[in-house]
Amino acid sequence: MQPTAANTKKYNIWIWIFSIAIPLAVAALFSVKIPGVERLGFLPPIYATINGITAMLLVTAVYQIRKGNRKLHERLMKTAIGCSVVFLILYMAYHMTSDSTVYGGEGMLKYVYYFILLTHILLSIIVIPFVLITYVRAISGRFYKHRKIARITYPLWLYVAVSGVIVYLMISPYY
Repeated sequence: MQPTAANTKKYNIWIWIFSIAIPLAVAALFSVKIPGVERLGFLPPIYATINGITAMLLVTAVYQIRKGNRKLHERLMKTAIGCSVVFLILYMAYHMTSDSTVYGGEGMLKYVYYFILLTHILLSIIVIPFVLITYVRAISGRFYKHRKIARITYPLWLYVAVSGVIVYLMISPYY
Protein backbone atom coordinates (compact mmCIF):
# COMPACT_ATOMS: atom_id res chain seq x y z
CA MET A 1 0.00 0.00 0.00
CA GLN A 2 2.61 2.51 -1.12
CA PRO A 3 1.30 6.08 -1.10
CA THR A 4 1.39 8.13 -4.25
CA ALA A 5 3.60 11.20 -4.42
CA ALA A 6 0.46 13.35 -4.09
CA ASN A 7 -0.68 11.49 -0.96
CA THR A 8 2.77 11.75 0.60
CA LYS A 9 2.81 15.48 -0.08
CA LYS A 10 -0.70 15.83 1.41
CA TYR A 11 0.35 13.91 4.54
CA ASN A 12 3.46 16.06 4.91
CA ILE A 13 1.44 19.26 4.65
CA TRP A 14 -0.96 18.06 7.36
CA ILE A 15 1.93 16.90 9.56
CA TRP A 16 3.49 20.36 9.46
CA ILE A 17 0.16 22.12 9.96
CA PHE A 18 -0.53 20.05 13.09
CA SER A 19 3.07 20.32 14.29
CA ILE A 20 2.88 24.11 14.22
CA ALA A 21 -0.79 24.62 15.12
CA ILE A 22 -0.86 22.43 18.24
CA PRO A 23 1.94 24.20 20.15
CA LEU A 24 0.65 27.63 19.05
CA ALA A 25 -2.89 26.75 20.15
CA VAL A 26 -1.67 25.49 23.52
CA ALA A 27 0.42 28.63 24.05
CA ALA A 28 -2.47 30.89 23.04
CA LEU A 29 -4.94 29.06 25.25
CA PHE A 30 -2.78 29.75 28.32
CA SER A 31 -3.96 33.35 28.05
CA VAL A 32 -7.63 32.37 27.56
CA LYS A 33 -9.79 31.90 30.63
CA ILE A 34 -13.36 30.77 30.12
CA PRO A 35 -15.54 33.19 32.10
CA GLY A 36 -18.07 31.75 34.53
CA VAL A 37 -16.62 28.23 34.38
CA GLU A 38 -15.52 26.59 37.59
CA ARG A 39 -11.85 25.65 37.90
CA LEU A 40 -11.28 22.10 36.64
CA GLY A 41 -8.82 21.28 39.42
CA PHE A 42 -9.59 17.57 39.28
CA LEU A 43 -7.95 17.20 35.85
CA PRO A 44 -4.17 17.20 36.60
CA PRO A 45 -4.08 13.75 38.24
CA ILE A 46 -6.22 12.42 35.38
CA TYR A 47 -3.99 13.71 32.63
CA ALA A 48 -0.87 12.68 34.56
CA THR A 49 -2.33 9.17 34.72
CA ILE A 50 -2.96 9.30 30.98
CA ASN A 51 0.73 10.18 30.52
CA GLY A 52 1.66 7.15 32.63
CA ILE A 53 -0.65 4.91 30.59
CA THR A 54 0.87 6.29 27.39
CA ALA A 55 4.36 5.41 28.64
CA MET A 56 3.24 1.85 29.44
CA LEU A 57 1.57 1.54 26.04
CA LEU A 58 4.76 2.66 24.28
CA VAL A 59 6.97 0.20 26.15
CA THR A 60 4.49 -2.63 25.57
CA ALA A 61 4.15 -1.76 21.88
CA VAL A 62 7.91 -1.89 21.35
CA TYR A 63 8.06 -5.21 23.19
CA GLN A 64 5.25 -6.59 21.00
CA ILE A 65 6.83 -5.53 17.71
CA ARG A 66 10.12 -7.11 18.79
CA LYS A 67 8.18 -10.34 19.37
CA GLY A 68 6.78 -9.99 15.84
CA ASN A 69 3.23 -9.16 16.91
CA ARG A 70 2.58 -6.39 14.38
CA LYS A 71 -1.23 -6.25 14.83
CA LEU A 72 -1.04 -5.78 18.63
CA HIS A 73 1.78 -3.26 18.16
CA GLU A 74 -0.43 -1.29 15.78
CA ARG A 75 -3.38 -1.29 18.21
CA LEU A 76 -1.17 -0.25 21.12
CA MET A 77 0.35 2.61 19.13
CA LYS A 78 -3.05 3.87 17.97
CA THR A 79 -4.19 3.76 21.60
CA ALA A 80 -1.08 5.70 22.67
CA ILE A 81 -1.84 8.36 20.07
CA GLY A 82 -5.44 8.48 21.29
CA CYS A 83 -4.24 8.88 24.87
CA SER A 84 -2.01 11.76 23.80
CA VAL A 85 -4.96 13.48 22.13
CA VAL A 86 -7.12 13.03 25.25
CA PHE A 87 -4.24 14.31 27.39
CA LEU A 88 -3.95 17.42 25.22
CA ILE A 89 -7.69 18.15 25.41
CA LEU A 90 -7.77 17.77 29.20
CA TYR A 91 -4.57 19.78 29.63
CA MET A 92 -5.98 22.66 27.59
CA ALA A 93 -9.33 22.49 29.43
CA TYR A 94 -7.53 22.71 32.78
CA HIS A 95 -5.40 25.67 31.76
CA MET A 96 -8.40 27.49 30.28
CA THR A 97 -10.11 27.34 33.68
CA SER A 98 -7.16 27.60 36.07
CA ASP A 99 -4.12 29.72 36.69
CA SER A 100 -0.76 27.99 36.39
CA THR A 101 0.52 26.52 39.63
CA VAL A 102 3.85 27.84 40.89
CA TYR A 103 6.37 25.25 42.05
CA GLY A 104 7.07 25.81 45.75
CA GLY A 105 10.09 23.58 46.25
CA GLU A 106 13.47 25.00 47.17
CA GLY A 107 17.14 24.27 46.79
CA MET A 108 18.45 21.68 44.34
CA LEU A 109 14.98 20.15 43.92
CA LYS A 110 13.76 23.40 42.37
CA TYR A 111 16.48 23.21 39.70
CA VAL A 112 15.70 19.55 39.04
CA TYR A 113 12.00 20.37 38.68
CA TYR A 114 12.58 23.23 36.25
CA PHE A 115 15.06 21.17 34.21
CA ILE A 116 12.56 18.32 33.87
CA LEU A 117 9.71 20.78 33.13
CA LEU A 118 11.69 22.66 30.48
CA THR A 119 12.89 19.52 28.71
CA HIS A 120 9.37 18.06 28.94
CA ILE A 121 7.84 21.14 27.31
CA LEU A 122 10.47 21.44 24.57
CA LEU A 123 10.41 17.75 23.70
CA SER A 124 6.60 17.66 23.76
CA ILE A 125 6.71 20.20 20.93
CA ILE A 126 9.54 18.49 19.06
CA VAL A 127 7.95 15.03 19.25
CA ILE A 128 4.72 16.02 17.46
CA PRO A 129 6.07 15.81 13.88
CA PHE A 130 8.08 12.70 14.78
CA VAL A 131 4.96 10.87 16.00
CA LEU A 132 2.95 11.93 12.97
CA ILE A 133 5.66 11.03 10.45
CA THR A 134 6.26 7.68 12.16
CA TYR A 135 2.53 6.94 12.10
CA VAL A 136 2.07 7.92 8.45
CA ARG A 137 5.01 5.75 7.41
CA ALA A 138 3.47 2.78 9.21
CA ILE A 139 -0.05 3.18 7.84
CA SER A 140 1.33 3.66 4.34
CA GLY A 141 3.35 0.44 4.58
CA ARG A 142 6.77 2.06 4.42
CA PHE A 143 8.08 -0.05 7.28
CA TYR A 144 11.79 0.41 6.60
CA LYS A 145 11.41 4.20 6.89
CA HIS A 146 8.98 3.73 9.79
CA ARG A 147 11.54 1.73 11.78
CA LYS A 148 14.25 4.28 11.04
CA ILE A 149 12.34 7.24 12.48
CA ALA A 150 10.66 5.18 15.23
CA ARG A 151 14.12 4.70 16.77
CA ILE A 152 14.14 8.47 17.37
CA THR A 153 10.43 8.94 18.07
CA TYR A 154 10.16 6.24 20.74
CA PRO A 155 12.68 7.60 23.27
CA LEU A 156 11.48 11.18 22.74
CA TRP A 157 7.83 10.25 23.24
CA LEU A 158 8.62 7.98 26.18
CA TYR A 159 10.59 10.78 27.85
CA VAL A 160 7.70 13.21 27.36
CA ALA A 161 5.20 10.75 28.83
CA VAL A 162 7.35 9.81 31.84
CA SER A 163 8.54 13.35 32.53
CA GLY A 164 4.91 14.53 32.46
CA VAL A 165 4.17 12.17 35.36
CA ILE A 166 7.28 13.32 37.23
CA VAL A 167 6.37 17.00 36.75
CA TYR A 168 2.89 16.30 38.09
CA LEU A 169 4.21 14.40 41.12
CA MET A 170 6.68 17.18 41.92
CA ILE A 171 4.14 20.02 41.63
CA SER A 172 1.06 18.27 43.03
CA PRO A 173 1.69 19.39 46.64
CA TYR A 174 1.41 23.01 45.44
CA TYR A 175 -2.00 22.81 43.71
